[in-house]
Amino acid sequence: MTNSTQVSYFILAAYFDTGLFKYLYFMIVMSLYICIICANLLLIVVICVNRSLHEPMYLFLCSLFVNELYGSSGLFPFLLLQILSDIHTVSAPFCFLQIFFVYSYGSIEFLNLAVMSYDRYLAICYPLQYNSRMTYNKVAILIALIWLLIFLANAFSLPSVVPLQLCGNIINKVYCDNHSIVKLACYDTTAINIYGLIVAACSIFIPLLLIFYTYMKILKVCFSGSKQTRQKAVSTCTPHLASLFNFSFGACFEILQSRFNMNSVPNIMRIFLSLYFLTCPPLFNPVMYGLKLSKIRVTCKSLFTYIRY
Repeated sequence: MTNSTQVSYFILAAYFDTGLFKYLYFMIVMSLYICIICANLLLIVVICVNRSLHEPMYLFLCSLFVNELYGSSGLFPFLLLQILSDIHTVSAPFCFLQIFFVYSYGSIEFLNLAVMSYDRYLAICYPLQYNSRMTYNKVAILIALIWLLIFLANAFSLPSVVPLQLCGNIINKVYCDNHSIVKLACYDTTAINIYGLIVAACSIFIPLLLIFYTYMKILKVCFSGSKQTRQKAVSTCTPHLASLFNFSFGACFEILQSRFNMNSVPNIMRIFLSLYFLTCPPLFNPVMYGLKLSKIRVTCKSLFTYIRY
């Protein structure tokens, strides 16, 4: 039987020697991180300071942008240090902390998008009852539940991985991943894998089912409603659907890569796609909503005009 141990650090084997190019990669990643921080902070400030944007849709958007900052902060500072480092190791406590960041970020993203689809469903299918059904108290409760439920779920699931006796400490990724650590265990982890699938189903597939249901209802109203109703649906639902598809693509590939053998895919492509759901949505979402939603666009223009003068 292979000797087991409680490891104190992990080796991130997906990094490769880039020589002097590491400084170029550092500048590219740093620029991307700065853009993500500036874009999301800008829209958070715009929504918070402008009272006309204190509507349910924009408050849910604010929660989404806060989550983009949260998820990015769990990856980018660590990634920047690893790019400059010649030894790609990470301590076990920090590795588990990063797992908590990454997984809670992904779960909050899906749940937030599901609540936003529910909000659009009420606005389009029940426009006359919308204000009574989606009150400010309800918005506050939904946002608080999104964050609280996900934090509690991840806080309870992480202890199942921390005490594992491992037969190795090599993770074939550029950041820490829950399933990669489970695969290092010296004994059968079927129960942990089943529990992980249940958590994934609750945090991903249940929100997706809610989104699918709401959009079926929205489409039904659009086909039977007026031209004005269809225009309203298109203008408010297009950025939401774009965000959903963009994030779902990255998350699905990450799940497939973690659960199945993807050695046939080139290493650089695996690295890029494993980082996709942590890098592209945080930059894509504020740009998409900033350009598509007229109220945010007009407010941003007014803010820049005020700063200029």
